[in-house]
Amino acid sequence: MSMASDNLYDLLTRYFRQQSELFNESTTFAQSSRKHTVSTSVEADKDALATFCHEIKDCTKCALSSSRRHFVFGAGNPNARVMLIGEAPGEEEDRVGEPFVGRAGKLLDKMLKAINFSRKDVFITNILKCRPPGNRDPQPDEIATCVPYLHRQIELIKPDFILVLGRIAAQTLLTTTSSLGKLRTHPHDFSGITLIVTYHPAALLRTEDYKRPAWEDLKLLRKLFDEKVKS
Repeated sequence: MSMASDNLYDLLTRYFRQQSELFNESTTFAQSSRKHTVSTSVEADKDALATFCHEIKDCTKCALSSSRRHFVFGAGNPNARVMLIGEAPGEEEDRVGEPFVGRAGKLLDKMLKAINFSRKDVFITNILKCRPPGNRDPQPDEIATCVPYLHRQIELIKPDFILVLGRIAAQTLLTTTSSLGKLRTHPHDFSGITLIVTYHPAALLRTEDYKRPAWEDLKLLRKLFDEKVKS
């Protein structure tokens, strides 16, 4: 088996292991208005995402491919009604190959739990799929190269809601230069999907004052989600 095949095998094995840990054949979403069980639709959506992952996992379109350890595609529920989008993998994510697994990831888990979600309910990914050296901000050319992959993920998952984590991700998806403060507190429309902006968990770890407004953003997401489920 070639090195490329080994890498593909490892990547797909990790992806399908995540799915098997998150779901079983009897799983249903009690809070979702979708009537099907996960066992049927998740298999189809999981296959579509896995195929797409296969297609792009060896991407060399920008210089970040030369320094990455892992291409971080994303993880979670391929049938998610809520999609979380951050900026880029960090050092721990690059090492493991999964999004939000370091300190910020642990805080994100607590944030989700606070509004009665968990990783099995959502899909988590980033604007960039490879780590920028030293965790620097993504460059415009890197974003332009990688964001079509994100748009395809959104098309495949078809979420009802997107929670955007941080300024760069928000400005990218909303194609704006407005500040995070101006983009927060109210929902946006993203091709028919309700999009809510909040602080990146890493920012919350650095600045205590951001935690209360972030909590307001999370409550807004939960409120709008519940309203849509009931409608």
